[in-house]
Amino acid sequence: MIELASSGAARFVPIDTERNLVKSGGNPEAVFLQGMMGRAIANAADTHIFLGYVDGTPYFAVDVTGKEVPLQELGEFVDLRQVGALLFAREGSILAYARGMTYWHRRHRYCGVCGATTKVARGGHVRLCTNDNCKTEHFPRTDPAVIMLVHHGDKCLLGRGKQFPRGMHSTLAGFVEPGESFEDAVAREVYEEVRVRVKNVTYRSSQPWPFPASVMIGFHAEAESLDFTVNEDELASAMWLSREELRPENLPKDGSFFMPRRDSIARRLIEEWLGHEAGPSISG
Repeated sequence: MIELASSGAARFVPIDTERNLVKSGGNPEAVFLQGMMGRAIANAADTHIFLGYVDGTPYFAVDVTGKEVPLQELGEFVDLRQVGALLFAREGSILAYARGMTYWHRRHRYCGVCGATTKVARGGHVRLCTNDNCKTEHFPRTDPAVIMLVHHGDKCLLGRGKQFPRGMHSTLAGFVEPGESFEDAVAREVYEEVRVRVKNVTYRSSQPWPFPASVMIGFHAEAESLDFTVNEDELASAMWLSREELRPENLPKDGSFFMPRRDSIARRLIEEWLGHEAGPSISG
């Protein structure tokens, strides 16, 4: 792996505190380092993670958090959520993968079994406990979360999370509990958030979401009635909206209501129900 990283063919994906290096001005572009500069930045990084090959080219994530690295002329470090929809799908996938892996490494420097330090192994896809009496192997994890568009007849139910920007309304979502099926998680989360019973839970699609380490598993679910009660510990508000009300020309122009970004699975589920085509996700 060291020889591969030292080769002239290697490309390096720098990460600084969960931010990706992107060339700004016009359409944003992912910045991949190579050659002497790439190897110099990689040598300064705390962690090297082999991401795999793309068209025969090896890619590595390198964590430069807290390092003084001369990258200002190449671009700026930004939150991938700000630019993901404008990147090519392949670029967005590589940046998302690198972000998720470096996040995991930074938070697993100590063994969760015995507390000893861990070290990078197997190209960065394992952290190994350095305690000879333990030697536990720790692997990157992904937390599954269900995200669902609840509908009844010609209406769908959208909610406002307390952390949402003003005016944004989206589908309901929540993490899967241990021992729970995805379908059961959909039913539980919907009932917890709006006291609605659902049926005909149908899987639609999924989207990796490394913010920090999740995968969103998307469903449509049919509500048994239009009655609902907002759990104020879970949501700020919720409302039923018809297809007619969600037509672009009928949406408020004052920012009091808008849907999630077009690159999100939430928007994809809504657009699918509306019979429209949503934009691509940042992970392809």
